[in-house]
Amino acid sequence: MNGTRKLNPSDIVVPAGYQVDVFADGLNVPINLVIADTGEMFVADAGVTDGNGKVLKYTDGRFVVVADGFSPPLTGINCHNGNVYVSHRGAITVIKPDGDKEDILAGLPSWGDHHNNRVVFGPDGKMYFGQGTATNSGVVGEDNRWVKRYPFFHDYPGARVRLVGRNFVSNNFLTQSAEDKAYTGAFSPFSVSTKQGEKVKGITAASGSILRANPDGSNLELVAWGLRNPFRIKFDRHHRLFATNHGMDERGSRHIANSPDEFQRIRPGVWYGWPDYTGGYPVTLPCFKPEGKKQPRFLLAQHPMQPPLPVAVFTPHSAAMGFDFNYNPDFGPVEHAFVAEFGSGAQTAGGKRLPKVGHRVSQIDLQTGRLKNFAVNRSGYAATYTGDGGFERPIDVVFGSTNEMFVVDMGVSKRGGFTKDTGVIWRITKK
Repeated sequence: MNGTRKLNPSDIVVPAGYQVDVFADGLNVPINLVIADTGEMFVADAGVTDGNGKVLKYTDGRFVVVADGFSPPLTGINCHNGNVYVSHRGAITVIKPDGDKEDILAGLPSWGDHHNNRVVFGPDGKMYFGQGTATNSGVVGEDNRWVKRYPFFHDYPGARVRLVGRNFVSNNFLTQSAEDKAYTGAFSPFSVSTKQGEKVKGITAASGSILRANPDGSNLELVAWGLRNPFRIKFDRHHRLFATNHGMDERGSRHIANSPDEFQRIRPGVWYGWPDYTGGYPVTLPCFKPEGKKQPRFLLAQHPMQPPLPVAVFTPHSAAMGFDFNYNPDFGPVEHAFVAEFGSGAQTAGGKRLPKVGHRVSQIDLQTGRLKNFAVNRSGYAATYTGDGGFERPIDVVFGSTNEMFVVDMGVSKRGGFTKDTGVIWRITKK
């Protein structure tokens, strides 16, 4: 038992020939793990329980804080040329070898639902990262409580777009009267309507985009956009860039049902479909109609291009997060991707809970796009849902230098937030 959390590796089912153990426990909301070229291991604390994002280093058999004071959520860290790069709300900060910190990027559009995410470094020497959207599906609404603090914030496209001019009616929670209504258009602040044919200028730091810059933060460029929340990106050994991308929810002013999470190959200059496509298909298809709601319609009068189909799709609300590629034939199939599925925090429009979605590590054959379970709780549910001791909220997968996989488990989450000190790093090895 770890605080309020039971731990039992035998509750996690893995293929024959593998075994699971606990590498570290008692961590506070760990969000990712990185092993530097020196062999040093670092873990990021998201900071969502105490308002203080932290970087921890594995020293003498335990993790100790080496830097803190980062704005939550801290979404990821990485190591490059002796520096630690920290992604936290609206900024990217470098921790230098002497411990000094320098903000190399600030003012990123991360004041809404999603944020700027972990950086990686490409074969071109550039720093790449994902930037999430402000809203669920392109329209600011009553589900976006951040509006009270940032009333003029909204989504921004990555290229000039022309709008249909469709406006959505909601209660205006910024006024004193319960009778007041807000009429809000796409890519527009709350309670600001749009007109048919209205054009919106694209920006570099677009919502739902992949961005790149020099390692010092200079020369910020847009690589691709049309993604809802590209939570984690990574280059494979063939220099191909891949991303996990979260689907839309049945909430807010524009509900979308059955929107899958995606595993996408990222190519420069491509629009990936958000907010009018999901999983490579238009939201106008009947399968995306929410129960008891109207069929979703397009927000854009003309689409930048036909978006590509994903490499693989996950069950809606799986929350596909961190991933890594296996290159060790002794561990398993090489060049397969192993993805942490955080699990649903959402409900359907009918109020149905989704406790059996996610909470596992999946395996993707990149040649075929076939996705299957690699490690999953025996019950199929989150551990606390059944009282067992396996996975709770897997959020990252990292292969070590030997025959081992580390799975970062963020900890026990409830409607009010995370329970402190329930984070775990699991280790899966080949016998």
